[in-house]
Amino acid sequence: MKPAEKSLPQAKTVDLGVAAWSAFLRTHATVVRRLERAVEAQTGLPLSWYDVLLELNAADERRLRMQPLAERVVLSRTRVSRLVDEMVGAGMVDKLPDPADRRATFAAITDRGRKALRTAAPVYLAGIEEHFSSHLRRKQLETIRDGLEQVLAAHHAAE
Repeated sequence: MKPAEKSLPQAKTVDLGVAAWSAFLRTHATVVRRLERAVEAQTGLPLSWYDVLLELNAADERRLRMQPLAERVVLSRTRVSRLVDEMVGAGMVDKLPDPADRRATFAAITDRGRKALRTAAPVYLAGIEEHFSSHLRRKQLETIRDGLEQVLAAHHAAE
């Protein structure tokens, strides 16, 4: 067997991997843009704010230190501090000193933030259905979920 023939299956795997990655990125960008438009148009809440509110609401005591919050949000990791400051100004989040470490600050969801989250959640979930889930069969959704969770697990294990 020639060396080129030996590497052919590897090349096909790489090409498939690149094609899957490209499709994932293009789909993510398209769906997120549509979700952003829908959530903001119907609720006035930027999707990045929804992301922050969702993480704070799910956290113990509905608050997180800034670094763990930045690690959990999906849509705007690089500007979480600025987002939180904007959300404080809008009354959606409070910044609280950490009594155990005076250098650290908690971001905590307010009642107004929880109300905004409850209002936006149905719009967000309907957008996921309309722009993503409805285009796939159940088995495809399971395969996508399982594959992406496997990639995440591998990276979390490496950390």
